[in-house]
This record gives sequence, structure tokens and C-alpha cells, in this order.
Amino acid sequence: MAANTLLRYAVVAAIALLVGVCVTLAVAPLPVAPGGDVDRDALFQASTIDALLQGTYDGSITFDELSTHGDLGIGCGDRLDGELIGADGEWYLIRTDGRAYPVAGNATTPFAAATFFDADLTIAINEPMNLTTLGRHLEAELPSKNLFYAVRMDGTFPRVVTRSVPIQEKPYPRLADVTANQTVFTFENVTGTAVGFWTPALAEGINVPGYHLHFITSDRSAGGHLLDMTVPEGCSVQIDMTPNFSMVLPAGDFLAVDLSGDLSEELERVEK
Repeated sequence: MAANTLLRYAVVAAIALLVGVCVTLAVAPLPVAPGGDVDRDALFQASTIDALLQGTYDGSITFDELSTHGDLGIGCGDRLDGELIGADGEWYLIRTDGRAYPVAGNATTPFAAATFFDADLTIAINEPMNLTTLGRHLEAELPSKNLFYAVRMDGTFPRVVTRSVPIQEKPYPRLADVTANQTVFTFENVTGTAVGFWTPALAEGINVPGYHLHFITSDRSAGGHLLDMTVPEGCSVQIDMTPNFSMVLPAGDFLAVDLSGDLSEELERVEK
């Protein structure tokens, strides 16, 4: 193995130690709590956001495997074929036609995060907010800025804006170039569910710092990566603290990706 590849593994491992991560290059075993039961307070992740930003779009784990690590989650499909959302143990990909498709268990994902959702905290929304204001409101209520949190919000929303991106072919472009051609969907007075995660700054490069949310309608017919929404007064947001973190790293193109740079500006463009 080349020296620079070993160095990259060392960097990832060092970051992992800082956040209490279990990192493996194969499919990770299900996290187990000290009592022998499945650890429902663990966030499981496949690959890293910085690898995805640079075009590592080949699926690395199956959805059957992902579902053993959680009943709520987000991510994307193989070759970026759809925005992934999991809620109540049901997993869907929202493609560029705007429709939500149940995933096949043997299909794969290049990047995803999942956990078993058990709300630890409920935050009330006392006035209408857009997504940016909502993020600030929720952050102010978090017990610590150094943990991961799973997020779920159900309700009827005056306005929801989502996106999806088209399936890609090799040689894969960078994600910022793909999202420049994203398909945007606007929903009015729609009932549905937003789910995702809040990632601490200490995990920059591993996942999206701050909030990363996807949306699906209550009839499970449409949705996407959440760009904006109007959250009405009287709504509430459920928060699940996930202090434990497990990550599996893919093989293939990932092994040659340079993960040493700062891609925060590129990520900001992708998330808009």
C-alpha cells in the first residue's frame, strides 16, 4: 500500500478517535450496547461527505445492510440516483421526476447515515420560521454542540422546497457541478416528514456540519433534499441524541481520493 494512502487512513483514524468513531473498511457490524442489545444511540454512516463532494458515487453497502443500522436516515442512491430518506423503517429514493421510489434491498448507496430514532427532546415552534431561522432556533436548544443528533419533524407545512439530482456516469463530475443542474420541487400546504441529522463542527469533512435534512410527503409519493421550508407556529421538532458514531469506509475510488483539503466552500454551494 502506498505511503500517501496509509497517511490518509491515519488522518481518518485520528479524526475517528476524536469523536469516538468505530471505523472499518468493510461493512460495519451492528453497534452493540454494553448490555448486549443493539445500540440505539449510535449513528451509523457509510463513507464521508468530502469523498462524495469529489465524485465517489459508486455504491458501497446495500440498503438491506443500512436498514440493520437504523429506521431513520438520509443519503443518496448509487451513482447519485436519487435523494435517500428513511422514516419509520421505510426507505425511499426521490429521483429527478420528483417521485419517491421504495428502495430495493440489494441496491447500494455510496453515502448514507442512519440511526434508530428515539426522541430525547421535543422543541416547540412558537412562531412561523424558514429553514435558516429554524436551524438557529434548534441549535439554541441542543444540550451540547459536541454531539450528533437525529432530527424528525412531522406536520403540514405552508411551503417546502426540495431538490434531486440526476444519475451520473463515469468519469464522475464533482458534486458541486452536479447540483448546478439540480431539479427543484416546490410544495404548497403539504403534509409530510423532514428527517436528518445535526453534525458537530468537530466532524467537518465527515458529514455536513449543522443540519442536513430530507423531506417526504405523508403519502410517501414525493420529497427530496430539503432546501427551504416554512414551519408553522404550533409545530414541534423531535431530537434524538446519538452520542455514539460508527463509520464504514468504501474501497474502490475512495482509496485514491485526497481528503486533506478544506472543501467547506464547495459544500456550502452544494447544500443550497
